[in-house]
Amino acid sequence: LRRHGALASMGSVADCYDNAMAESVFATIECELFDQQPRGRFETRRQAKLAVFDYLETFYNPRRRHSSLGQVSPARFEQAHTARKAAA
Repeated sequence: LRRHGALASMGSVADCYDNAMAESVFATIECELFDQQPRGRFETRRQAKLAVFDYLETFYNPRRRHSSLGQVSPARFEQAHTARKAAA
């Protein structure tokens, strides 16, 4: 990391909320995508990767509203953030 000028992500010690957002995303994917599969499985790893990509890019990011983002989708939140930065 140092060679590329990047810093490691560091959370506070023993803070159960550090990874809460990522865990929430994974739980949502498991509930809304994987549980809908016959037998809860995909036939191939490639099929699973494509299904996750499709879910994230066509539903989760552009349309699904998130309480942590003020009830807007990640795509809309990012657009608003970019517009605020450009205006500043």
